[in-house]
Amino acid sequence: MDSEFELINRLKSESTKEQAFKELLSEYKERLYWHIRNIIKSHDDADDVLQNTFIKVYRNIHGFKGESKLFSWMYRIATNEALTFLNQNSKRTNQSIEEFQQKAVSNLKADVYFEGSDIQLKLQEAIATLPHKQQLVFNMKYFEDIKYSEMSDILETSEGALKASYHIAVKKIEEYLTKD
Repeated sequence: MDSEFELINRLKSESTKEQAFKELLSEYKERLYWHIRNIIKSHDDADDVLQNTFIKVYRNIHGFKGESKLFSWMYRIATNEALTFLNQNSKRTNQSIEEFQQKAVSNLKADVYFEGSDIQLKLQEAIATLPHKQQLVFNMKYFEDIKYSEMSDILETSEGALKASYHIAVKKIEEYLTKD
């Protein structure tokens, strides 16, 4: 915790901000990328959203009050950026968010950065059928193994509600995968 406090202070100081931000990028870039990628599906779009996330973190670090962990704050920004991206692109293409995500999942097979099997593709299809909140909770728990307490800080929801969302999501995914 001391090192996080120290990093935050260095990020807020003009003389150490650049070096501290490089450390922040090194520490969190991959985790945030995969968080965003699980929401957006496309590598190129996830890269763009990740870049926007770090720009917001850089510009708004002085507004970070330390009421949550730095990790939770950045994940909240990344989640909001990813959801904003989905909303804007679904409107731009005159599709519902669900249709837009289904199209993104169907494009995964052609994505050179997707190394998954047919089973993993089927899992992504099942996840895309879930409501957004359940998708987020499932992805964060299943793929990223984020604790409910941290998820509660990120999504600003009670742990009980998150556990219920995860349980419901798992049941829906099981139904989807076994319906054939």
